[in-house]
Amino acid sequence: MNFSLIICTYKRPQALLTLLQSVKQQTLYPNEILIVDGSPDDATQLMLAQNLFSNLKYFRVADKDRGLTKQRNYGIARVSEDNEVVCFLDDDTLLSPTYFEEIIKTYTIHPEALGVGGYITNEVSWQNVGVGYIANVKEFYYDGWKRKEGSRFVWRKKLGLDSDVPPGCSPAFSHGRSVGFLPPSGKVYPVEQLMGGVSSFRKTVFDSFQFSTYFEGYGLYEDADFTLRVSKVGKLYLNTAAQLEHHHDTAGRPNQYAYGKMVVRNGWYVWRVKNPKPSYKARLKWHLITLLLAAIRGTNCITSSQKKAAFTETLGRIVGWFSLFWDSLNLKGK
Repeated sequence: MNFSLIICTYKRPQALLTLLQSVKQQTLYPNEILIVDGSPDDATQLMLAQNLFSNLKYFRVADKDRGLTKQRNYGIARVSEDNEVVCFLDDDTLLSPTYFEEIIKTYTIHPEALGVGGYITNEVSWQNVGVGYIANVKEFYYDGWKRKEGSRFVWRKKLGLDSDVPPGCSPAFSHGRSVGFLPPSGKVYPVEQLMGGVSSFRKTVFDSFQFSTYFEGYGLYEDADFTLRVSKVGKLYLNTAAQLEHHHDTAGRPNQYAYGKMVVRNGWYVWRVKNPKPSYKARLKWHLITLLLAAIRGTNCITSSQKKAAFTETLGRIVGWFSLFWDSLNLKGK
């Protein structure tokens, strides 16, 4: 099965080089690699000129095509017609040697799959505790494995606001548990959402779907929007044996205030695309969880060593929440 790899990058030449070196060690190598560079400087292009990789094509985009979703769509339009699968990777990931082998194998095992995601191994510590384990409020248990529960989910449990669907699926009030809450069991799980930076799709998917340009620049939650739309028409899977590491590179990220606004506004957009007419109960839960998460982030102004970042992100979340009502009032006035 021929496949393409698209890597969208922005001012991260060293991180990109590390990723490409791990691609070079794959047991199954991409038939083409498309680097879509939105950097305003020449550092990434110079790095690639000094380090050659097979089947690599480099594209430097203009301002009109800059931004994660625009760069992905730009790359999709230039994928070889002969390739059946398109893979996406964030430029700050590092692959295990069998990553692509496991991804492509999943399409063989599940021929109905429209998309398959990989599994990040270095962000959460899991413990295999077997079937029948009873987790306490500070633990999350799934399929024989447990992990420590973050404070946001501890409070959500106490307030009756926890997700009521499996990880990787979206409840009626959104705010579900991501695929990061699936354990490293080596199994393949059906999901509704994939993380865009560790995902793949059949090329035919892009005959009907594109990444939404609503998500400008950094593109927070653009992957949730895209995969929730795709999951309405076909099956998505996450293969926990397709493993990689994600080493968060802060280069090219928005400031904390902008990030806080994006968390709320983009989260609202994704929720309403999936559930355009939510019930009153679902609406109430979405807003309560949004405010709870802002309050928890606000406590970091006291407890965190990065007090300024916590304050500005909290402010961005609050402004983002109020802006939803302001936008609604403006629409009603038109």
